[in-house]
Amino acid sequence: MTPARRRLRAVTDGVLTLGPQTVHLDITNACNTDCITCWDHSPLLRKARPVAWKRQRAEPAQLHTLLDDIQALGGLESVIVSGMGEPFTHPAVYDILADVKRRGLHLTVITNLVAADADRILQLGVDQLLIGVHGASQDAYLAFHPSFGPAHWHRLHAMLHRFRDAGRRFKHVQVIAACNAHELAEMVEFADRFHAAQVNFKLASLSHGTEAALITHEQRARLLGDGLHAAQNRSRALGVPTNLDVLEMQLRTGGEHTAPIEEVGCFLGPHYARVAVDGTVLYCCNTEIVVGKLGDGVRFSGLWGGPAWQSWRLRLLRGEYADSCRQCGKLNQNVKLSERFRALFGEDAWRRATGRGAEAPPPHPLRVIA
Repeated sequence: MTPARRRLRAVTDGVLTLGPQTVHLDITNACNTDCITCWDHSPLLRKARPVAWKRQRAEPAQLHTLLDDIQALGGLESVIVSGMGEPFTHPAVYDILADVKRRGLHLTVITNLVAADADRILQLGVDQLLIGVHGASQDAYLAFHPSFGPAHWHRLHAMLHRFRDAGRRFKHVQVIAACNAHELAEMVEFADRFHAAQVNFKLASLSHGTEAALITHEQRARLLGDGLHAAQNRSRALGVPTNLDVLEMQLRTGGEHTAPIEEVGCFLGPHYARVAVDGTVLYCCNTEIVVGKLGDGVRFSGLWGGPAWQSWRLRLLRGEYADSCRQCGKLNQNVKLSERFRALFGEDAWRRATGRGAEAPPPHPLRVIA
């Protein structure tokens, strides 16, 4: 049985024999910009993050030890490096990336790209970049990044040209807010121009004052009308892969909610973990779902099978979601895992795993045997 199937099987038989497939490492809280939708750096926030918090960054030696511990659980395949800021502002970022690559793990970096060195990224053989663009025109880009100017827009273009010329196809991320919601089709064309591997669209998840960036009712109606249709047509004509189907799900959810989590379910429990700069270990990318904190003798391997993690796995498999799950930042992954689980194990098992209906008995508690 493949590791992928073993993890999904764990949802039905309650036995998890592997560590996470993917670990997401935040390496810095510092950022070189101020995306209007960001819960940490947006100028729209009602209360700004303290300067001391923004200066926090992970030490390479600690990350090295952490990865040793996670790999010892078995099953680790990929590492995502980002931050609650911009990872390429970390002074040792290339050493951290090199450590991941030496381990033979698939490496993804989430970045706005402006602070990065394209040649070093190519030399290291970074497997994937998720490049936060958030606009197809200079006006939309600068509206989304108020502290940036035209030079940053041109810098982004130069970097994208470098990757295109090197034959590297990375992914673009387009978070949709009021300032750029009119550019969906143009975002597809922008991706085609630079030979992007895919465009990942995401309706902005907003809170703490960033709600001011929410798309209007009129924009939502236009997107659900001909906006999505036009973008899908451009995607098909140009051969640019997108997740516009997931964006449509988000748009139909309505209001400030961006994820129909009850319709999809959460399957991240056996697959994913995120570790913040200060050692806080998160169940997913939701900062409200904390399963522990590293340090003082607490190791990741102890938390993975511990009571807090197990409790959240069981709760979410029962369909007992936190309200913040309705802004799920891992909706793309959950949609794929949900569809795969349903195809492998059938409708009845899928309904039980998503807590659907009074007839669905509670799932087995997951037992970690690693």
